[in-house]
Amino acid sequence: MLEAAHVTDDNRTLGDFDFAGDDHVVPFEVAPLDVRGRIVQMGQMLDQILARHDYPAPVARLLAEASVLTVLLGTMLKFDGKLILQTRSDGPVDLLVADFTAPRSLRAYARFDRDRLAAAVAAGEDSPEALLGEGVLAFTIDQGPYMQRYQGIVQLDGSSMEEVARAYFRQSEQIPTDVRLAVARMRLPGDTRDRWRAGGVLAQFLPEAPERLRLPDLPGGDGVEIEVEDQTDDAWRELLALFDTVEPDELIDPTVGAERLLYRLFHEHGVRVYDPLPVADECSCSREKIRGILAGFSAEEIVESTEEGTIRVSCEFCSTEYVFDPAEFVAAN
Repeated sequence: MLEAAHVTDDNRTLGDFDFAGDDHVVPFEVAPLDVRGRIVQMGQMLDQILARHDYPAPVARLLAEASVLTVLLGTMLKFDGKLILQTRSDGPVDLLVADFTAPRSLRAYARFDRDRLAAAVAAGEDSPEALLGEGVLAFTIDQGPYMQRYQGIVQLDGSSMEEVARAYFRQSEQIPTDVRLAVARMRLPGDTRDRWRAGGVLAQFLPEAPERLRLPDLPGGDGVEIEVEDQTDDAWRELLALFDTVEPDELIDPTVGAERLLYRLFHEHGVRVYDPLPVADECSCSREKIRGILAGFSAEEIVESTEEGTIRVSCEFCSTEYVFDPAEFVAAN
């Protein structure tokens, strides 16, 4: 059973629903399993972000995974703020940034060493984990200028983005959480070129009884293998088993759709879907913001920033170029 948890003004009633389509996050709840989650398929928006910088395919794939994860988490914010995913590592792709501003705006950027990337690809060491290498992944929640930032950090140790996300939730949120991510480049009927698509689904176990949240203890150290009783709740076990059946193609196939995939997974229990949340390729840069930064430069810094009589500043995220006359800043100094 698939149930829509909303009533609208277009004569739809409880139980009716539309297909959200691409670039909309669909919140859902499976009450019998005490599970809540979100699912998304990203199409044109993601392709625009990746095509803007013409990233090599391995880099684009990594940034797409980071973007999907950021959108799934960012749309959970209950306030006007930001969620920022950022990696810093020693691999050929040493920086990923995906920045979500509530309620809908995503921007993303990757930095990589082109020579090291080419060498890694030639050596067959181009898996997402290998390209990131070792380092850290940080999730930062920014609630605005008058609130303290919250940051959670997890190690990058050769694990996939999915595994890193699970580790983050386990150590930082202490809420049983599972996530599935998929990325592919594909050509849809009627299209003239391959385009990037991605999808993801995240579920959390949120029972009313706190003691049910308990997960198995991790084994002890010193190389001694010990048997640990698995105390995972049966409802959460079932969710994990169902998630194991999700194929990557299902997460990105527009003919499947988020709601249809949820029905395939949870029709025996019944799944309730909520109003979809649109997400968009929108950068927060502006001419006014850049001017404000330049206004804080010293006269010497303004001169150093001037080339051929102008100051040109390009946004790393959206590639928009802003051109200024240095005279207005020299006069201010």
